[in-house]
Amino acid sequence: MIKLKYGNTNTFFISGLLIDTDYAGSLPAFYRALKANGITVRDIRCVLATHYHPDHMGLIGALTEQGVTLLLPDVQRDAVHFSDRIFRRDGLPFIPVNESTAQGISCADSRAFLANLGIAGEIIHTPSHSADSVSLILDDGSCFVGDLEPYEYLEAYEDNIPLQQDWAQIMQHHPKRIYYAHAPERIL
Repeated sequence: MIKLKYGNTNTFFISGLLIDTDYAGSLPAFYRALKANGITVRDIRCVLATHYHPDHMGLIGALTEQGVTLLLPDVQRDAVHFSDRIFRRDGLPFIPVNESTAQGISCADSRAFLANLGIAGEIIHTPSHSADSVSLILDDGSCFVGDLEPYEYLEAYEDNIPLQQDWAQIMQHHPKRIYYAHAPERIL
């Protein structure tokens, strides 16, 4: 696993899978981060957004135009263009996602798809942050949770049943390391 930090969002690269991208307009910084880590765009087979907020998917359109396959879980299909109006409003250079070229999967079938990439794990729906949020849970105990509120803050959200349900689902997988989009890694 390689962590690419080139903007505000932690991006991760695992066996050909890129998890999240930063904001639209960060493509030059992304290329520099790839080069610094000995990765090329050709090494990226698929990209997965933990959700479709602007700071997690801003480069997906540009990457798919370069041959990277968008991995699109069924629970995210309706959210793919959520950020388009934000990028347009802010005048940022972006290429809208063309979901017709994406590899659609269900979360239930994600294990088989990931196995084809050499990744042992699955994608689970964790909608407490946004309805389209997903987390990648690897069998080695690594969990990539995007903007999910940190586990150590769970008591502060005692009335947030969806957040409690998301963490209960993650904890069933016996996580060892939690990787957040905007916070340092947490070892459990």
